[in-house]
Amino acid sequence: MSRLALPVSAGAAMLVALDGTVLLMAQPGMRRELDCTTARLQWTSTGYLVAVAALLVLAGRLGDRYGHRRTLLAGVLGFGAASAGIGLAPTVGWVVGLRVAQGVFGALLQPGTLALLRLCCPPERLGRAIAVRTGAIAVAAGAGPLLGGVLVDAFGWRAVFWINVPAAALIAAMVLTLPKGQGSSDGRPLDPAGAALLAAALAVLVHALSRVPERGWPGVLPELGCAAALSAVLVVHERRAASPVVPRPVARSRPVAASLVLLLTSSAGLYGTLFSTTFRLQDALHTGPLGAALRMLPLTALMVLGAPLAERALRGQGPRRTALAGVALLVAGIAGPAGPGGGASTAATAVASALLGAGFAAVMVTATGTVVGDAPAGYAGAVGGLKQTAMNIGPTLGIAAAAGAGAGAHAALPVLAAVAALGLLPAAALPGPRHEPLRGAVVGGA
Repeated sequence: MSRLALPVSAGAAMLVALDGTVLLMAQPGMRRELDCTTARLQWTSTGYLVAVAALLVLAGRLGDRYGHRRTLLAGVLGFGAASAGIGLAPTVGWVVGLRVAQGVFGALLQPGTLALLRLCCPPERLGRAIAVRTGAIAVAAGAGPLLGGVLVDAFGWRAVFWINVPAAALIAAMVLTLPKGQGSSDGRPLDPAGAALLAAALAVLVHALSRVPERGWPGVLPELGCAAALSAVLVVHERRAASPVVPRPVARSRPVAASLVLLLTSSAGLYGTLFSTTFRLQDALHTGPLGAALRMLPLTALMVLGAPLAERALRGQGPRRTALAGVALLVAGIAGPAGPGGGASTAATAVASALLGAGFAAVMVTATGTVVGDAPAGYAGAVGGLKQTAMNIGPTLGIAAAAGAGAGAHAALPVLAAVAALGLLPAAALPGPRHEPLRGAVVGGA
């Protein structure tokens, strides 16, 4: 195992996670300096999100075929270059365009961060490596608003993008020290039609979900219908394609499919709850931004502390029991009597935040470990891309569900609890305690 494999994987994942959270603190200053409307400013987030979600699976397949070391290096360097461009952008149009480019490169690097662990970690160390990566992402996401606020106050909004440049350069230097590997063993060309259909379906779906807070569910029904039609065409095409964009061994893997659905429902419940809770704390309870962030701090702490505990539970109890426990904790944090919308006290919010963090840590470690560990040989990048796609669509779905519930932020919690509870079904379909991950050789270089 390369000693730098885990630092590279965690560092690249942290780079993307941090970028998403610090942007929230930069947008008010960006709007003032660039003199743009809120609608145009929103595209700095939407454009990035659509580009990432649309291309993650294709990026993973490219890594499987041509080597994850290459795609990861290209993604990190491109991400850093696009960040520097945003730091110099003269107008909001340039910012939006470069954010889309940043999303493309972000998609290119993300599947490789998971494939790298599968390729470089012995099976007995894979769970621990995934736990470390999960904790690192939690730290980055939790520290993002604070770091962003400090940077914006001291240097202006452009600073939150400039910090990506040295971080990307350092990660790229570490990637270059990793051993070179070979591409996929099957030698089949990528299917451009399938890739285009998948990208289009995902792009339309994510764009539709991202507009629910503004338009409501009725306003996005035509786009949702279009996404459904594209998906139907994709399914027909994939059944006939000689080399489908979602490889048949991956599509037939029950543990992988169950883990992806679990990640989708759990991330939707979590992020929808965070969205609702933030508005409830600040608008209804008149808590300031810093006070709201402090009340939710147990979530980050329990994700960091819970990840290694979840890894131990995964080894001792197996994926099914660990995932079921994680979903139960998550649902309790959303809908229980101590839920974020169930009381105004700091203690109630802290307890609910802790439940959310512990539950999501268990789900993340279990589902990620199952996705990566059970990936059919040669397709670590494909399953990594699918996993990251679920983790991009889930939060967007959760925020759409919260915003579309009506009657205030508190009314969304039962809906979000129901969405999270759906994860009990795929959790129950995961393997039992005696399950052993696939241990076959994985082709496709790091």
